[in-house]
Amino acid sequence: MYHTLSLPSRVLTWGTALAASIALSGCNLLVMKPHGDIAKQQANLIVTSTLLMLLIIVPVIVLTLFFAYRYRQSNSGATYAPDWDHSTRLELVIWGAPLLIIIALGAITWISTHKLDPFRPLDRIAEDKPLAADVRPLEVHVVAMDWKWLFIYPEQGIALVNEMAAPVDRPIHFRFTSTSVMNTFYVPALAGMIYAMPGMQTQLHAVINKPGVYDGISAQYSGAGFSDMRFKFHGLTDEEFARWVQTNKAGGAELTRAAYLQLEQPSTKEPIRRFASVEDGLWSAIIDRCVDGKKMCASQMMAIDAAGGAGKGGLASTMRSGWRDVDGNRRERIVVAALCTPTNPLGLPLETADASATAPKN
Repeated sequence: MYHTLSLPSRVLTWGTALAASIALSGCNLLVMKPHGDIAKQQANLIVTSTLLMLLIIVPVIVLTLFFAYRYRQSNSGATYAPDWDHSTRLELVIWGAPLLIIIALGAITWISTHKLDPFRPLDRIAEDKPLAADVRPLEVHVVAMDWKWLFIYPEQGIALVNEMAAPVDRPIHFRFTSTSVMNTFYVPALAGMIYAMPGMQTQLHAVINKPGVYDGISAQYSGAGFSDMRFKFHGLTDEEFARWVQTNKAGGAELTRAAYLQLEQPSTKEPIRRFASVEDGLWSAIIDRCVDGKKMCASQMMAIDAAGGAGKGGLASTMRSGWRDVDGNRRERIVVAALCTPTNPLGLPLETADASATAPKN
C-alpha cells in the first residue's frame, strides 16, 4: 500500500530541505580551503584522489543507467545475444583502467606519505615561498589534558591553557603528549590531526600563511569534557607575536611542578590561563610521567628493565599515588617510587628511608 503526503506535509518537507540547503551553503569549508601550506597540500591530495576515483565511478554509474534504459523490457529493438560471453577489448578496458588508476593512486600515496610526514621538517613556507636557510622553527610543546590544552613555549619561557599563537610564515615544530588517555590535536586551517599519547612524544611540522584567529579542537572522544576541549590559534605578524609574548609574561603566574599537578586534575570548560614562566625540566618530567618527583620516571624504569629488572625485591619500591576523577572523588593507584625523592635524596632502600610513607598498605 502506498501513502501520499498531504499538501502541508509536502510543503513542510520541501521547506526543511530548502532551509538545510541554505544553511549548508553558508558553511566555511576551511578543511578544503585552509590557510596553512601543509593543510593545503593535504586538501589537494584529497581532491586529486577523488578525481582519479571518479574516472571509474562516473562511467560505471552512467553505463549502469544506460544499460538499464537500453535493455528495458519494452525496447524490442535492443540486441539480444544470450550466447555472448567474451570480448578482449572490453576485458582490457574493464581491468586495465582500474589498474592504471590504482597504480597512480599508489604512486601519489607513496610520495605524499613521505612528503607530508608530520615528523619531517618543512622545506618550504608556501608553494611560491622557499624556506630561508637562517629561519628557525618556533618550538611549541603541547599537553592534552582532561579536558584542556596546555601549550608551552620553551624559547619564550611562557605557557598557556586553551590558547596559542604563532607568527605567519614561520615554521612551527610541535611536540605532543597527553596526561591520561590518547587524544587528537586538530587545527583545520593549519594541518591534519596528530595523536597525543601519555608517555610518548609525537611531532608535527606546520606553518600558517594568513593572519587570523582559527579554531582548534580535540578530534577524538576522550571523556565527559570532550565537547568543550577547544582552543584558539592566533596567526600573528612578527611584531604582534612579540607583543603577545610580552603580554603573557606581564600577566601570568609561574608554571611550577606543583602548579602543573593542580592543572592536571580533570576539569571542564577551562578558561584561558597564562603562565609567565615555566620551571626547568617540566616538559621532560611530563614525558617521563614523573612530575611529582615521587614516582620513578619511565626512562629510569626502562633502563632498569633493560638491565634485567629489579626482581622480586622491586615490589618494596612501590607506593600509593592519589588522583581525583572528574567528579572530584579521590582515587588511589599503585606506582613505582622514584629512586631519589625529596625525602630520600640518596635513593636508600625504602625500608631504610621511611618506608611507611611509600610502601603499599593492605
